[in-house]
Amino acid sequence: MTNPDPNLLTAATEVRLNAYAPYSKFRVGAAVRSVSGRIYAGCNVENVAYPEGTCAEAGAIAAMVAAGETRIADVLVIADSPDPVPPCGGCRQKIAEFAGPEAMVTLCTTDGVVRSMMVADMLPGSFSADHMTRA
Repeated sequence: MTNPDPNLLTAATEVRLNAYAPYSKFRVGAAVRSVSGRIYAGCNVENVAYPEGTCAEAGAIAAMVAAGETRIADVLVIADSPDPVPPCGGCRQKIAEFAGPEAMVTLCTTDGVVRSMMVADMLPGSFSADHMTRA
C-alpha cells in the first residue's frame, strides 16, 4: 500500500461526487497530473444507451487536452468499491497514449484501499504509434 498524492486524491474525490450515474449508481472520479504539474479531473457520465457513456479517466484526459496539454505524469482513480477499480481496456489505451510507461497509476477506494502500478504494468505490450510507422 502506498500513500496517494493528496492533490490528485482530493481532485478525484471531489469530481466523483459530480458523476452522472443514474443507472449503475457507481460513481468514479479520476484526476491526471500533466507534466506541467497541472491537475485535470473527470467523472463518469452514463447514458441510457450504455455504450455512449464516458469513463472518468477519459473525461480527465479530455480536460487536459482541451487545456492544451498532451503528457500525463500521474493518474489517480477512485470509486466506492471493496477493491480498487482498474481502468477499463479503452481507458488503459487512452492513458498509454498520453503517459510514458513509467507514469504512476494509483487506484483507490473511498474506504482508503490503495493500489499503485506503472502504466507499463497496467498495459503490457500496448499498441502505440510506433506500430504504424514503416521502416
